[in-house]
Amino acid sequence: MFTNQKIIKFLIFFFCFSIFSSISQTNEDVPLNNIAISEIPKPILPIIFEDFSGNEINLKDYHGKLVIINFWATWCTPCKEEMPSLDRLYQDNNFKNLQVLAVNMEPPNTIKTKKFFANLNIKKLEIYFDHNLNFVKEFKLRGVPTTVLINKKGEEFARIIGKTNFQNDKFLKWLLKYDQL
Repeated sequence: MFTNQKIIKFLIFFFCFSIFSSISQTNEDVPLNNIAISEIPKPILPIIFEDFSGNEINLKDYHGKLVIINFWATWCTPCKEEMPSLDRLYQDNNFKNLQVLAVNMEPPNTIKTKKFFANLNIKKLEIYFDHNLNFVKEFKLRGVPTTVLINKKGEEFARIIGKTNFQNDKFLKWLLKYDQL
């Protein structure tokens, strides 16, 4: 009988916990299932990476912009599936302060990456490389595709793990608020 009381108490606790946790999650305006939104945005250190021509770029140069960094690879099927929608997002004229950085996480290979973009008919995105793995170290990346969102203050405020549709209406409406802040 004592065991039955414990089971009943556990089930009541579990039921209440489930209800309250689902209520708190529905109050958040989470635009995608695979996005993690930071309660407290994390400041980002200056990170050096390279453009397509091998010139050094510093992430701090984009301070004051809404920055989306998409980490991808040519062998990654989900990357291939999401890249056209990311390109369309970057072409969206509703965004006035948006900078999208498509960072290839493989050893730099300009021919292979250029062909990847050409096959997908990518119009605006540019290819960047991180051969020193500075992004991997700073963001503790674990796989591709991963997308990191950085606010105008230079702080990571959200991260998307896995493939996403960057043309999702709910996501676009949510992201536009950060472009206008």
